[in-house]
Amino acid sequence: MCVQRIYRRSARRRPREARNLRYSQPMAEAPETERSPDGERQQSLQSLERGMAVIQVFSRERPALTLSEVANLTGITRATARRILLTLEKLGHVRSDGRLFSPTPRLLTLGWAYLSSLNLSELALPLMETLVEETHESCSAATLDLPDVVYVARVPTRRIMSITLSVGTRLPAHCTSMGRVLLAALAPEELDRYLAGAKLETWTERTTTDPDRLRAALDETRQRGWALVDQELEIGLRSVAAPIRRGPETIAALNVSSAVSRVSLDDLRRRILPPLVKTANTISNALTQQGPAYHRTVS
Repeated sequence: MCVQRIYRRSARRRPREARNLRYSQPMAEAPETERSPDGERQQSLQSLERGMAVIQVFSRERPALTLSEVANLTGITRATARRILLTLEKLGHVRSDGRLFSPTPRLLTLGWAYLSSLNLSELALPLMETLVEETHESCSAATLDLPDVVYVARVPTRRIMSITLSVGTRLPAHCTSMGRVLLAALAPEELDRYLAGAKLETWTERTTTDPDRLRAALDETRQRGWALVDQELEIGLRSVAAPIRRGPETIAALNVSSAVSRVSLDDLRRRILPPLVKTANTISNALTQQGPAYHRTVS
């Protein structure tokens, strides 16, 4: 069963917005500063949170929205939504025809700030292209944004999945090779929190959905330094991934994916894994030589 069909089936149980929009649940109109359960004041700027919620409500399925639709989707009042949209329009991040609001290319500067701070694409893409030429298979890089991985670079050869992959694409971490590498690199307490609260959805009959089995797979990934996932995301697709590090910190993962009909598991391990690991190590060494980064890739 292809990913799209399974994704639609899953969407009937849980709205699609919930996967890609952190603020898909209604946002209460709360004061700017709130109190945490222990009574301490939290320095939380509600207006900024609401602004980010409005930005994230636009998508491929919703490229243009009315004021009422933005308010309903974010759970804020029409008055608040209007102030935010007019502010974003003044800043050049959205445009309006008088009724519909839609994002402008200037919004890309927000995502580019992260990509440029990561400094991964500039170093990785030439090496990824060489790896694709050597293996004749597609290569991708992703970072972790629980519960998903987010693609930050990709060099395709041919389309082997039922969905289109590009920078910004999100896929579930628990059943992807890059996700396994990134989850295995989490601190023990972060991994415990993820496994305790994650909804490990079934994408194929091979998907690992038991937390204990997933923890065992992550332990194995951590010990051997790479992950192989065989048809857990989509039947007919298998992939292998290795970590990209800056110093001791795993900041991303690099993978090569292939069709089952074209590459056997043995071929994946013997022919593709060695150059993949070598490429990931080369990128890691280059990033490490640049010095420390002042950001985290796991939220």
